[in-house]
Amino acid sequence: MTGETQNMSGLPRIMVAPTGARRGVADHPALPITIPQIVAEAQACFAAGAQGIHVHVRDRDGQHSLDVGLYKKLLAALSVAVPDMIVQITTEAVGRYTPEDQRALVRDICPDQVSIALREMIVDQSDEVLTAFYHWAAKTGISVQHILYTPQDVQMMEGYVARGIIPSEGLELMFVLGEYGGVRDSRPGDLAPYLDQRRGAIGQAGWSVCAFGRFETDCLLQAMRTGGKARIGFENNLLNADGSVALSNADRVAELVQALAAKEIA
Repeated sequence: MTGETQNMSGLPRIMVAPTGARRGVADHPALPITIPQIVAEAQACFAAGAQGIHVHVRDRDGQHSLDVGLYKKLLAALSVAVPDMIVQITTEAVGRYTPEDQRALVRDICPDQVSIALREMIVDQSDEVLTAFYHWAAKTGISVQHILYTPQDVQMMEGYVARGIIPSEGLELMFVLGEYGGVRDSRPGDLAPYLDQRRGAIGQAGWSVCAFGRFETDCLLQAMRTGGKARIGFENNLLNADGSVALSNADRVAELVQALAAKEIA
């Protein structure tokens, strides 16, 4: 490992996603863009009850970036500011990056935790290339969280695991409920079709949920009632459960923590 991350395995029960790849300060003035802003938000969210953070970096124009140098600076700063917080980087493409770019980022940084969208990574890639990458990551000790956008993606994931392209040990999945930009807000009932598709090794995998729109809290509570983990924050939603605009990512984390306590969800 790089020594700049915390050498933590596994995923936390609550992970905050404070920035994402698409929103900016025009969407919310408290959305953290710069490295100091992300670090400060990490500290506030950790204090509010998030054990992990899913991070994106932005270039000088505020655009989503897979720049290795920026990631290394952010990881180094987080390791000092919140040494007990699990940090997960992203390889999200957003139409700017190829699977080769994504793999290069992971190889250059060797992070403890990374999220990779299955449907982005497999585009025009041979089974041999994919097998080499995913098995290298597993051997290196990198925990990959596989982002699955639809129940059909769960079926696709099962096929890659069954064929040995993606290792079956230590699988972590992320079920994405709803769609970005208000196209379709999530609902708690959206989770069931994902869970119904799990078979074999997929059925034994750890899983988390992120949810677009104002019903984010309800969706995450449903996930955590049924054995899942939660990713919450401005990447997916800017609103509290009552429809008001959240003041910060830490407010979103605090609302979820309070709701868990109120509903006695262990």
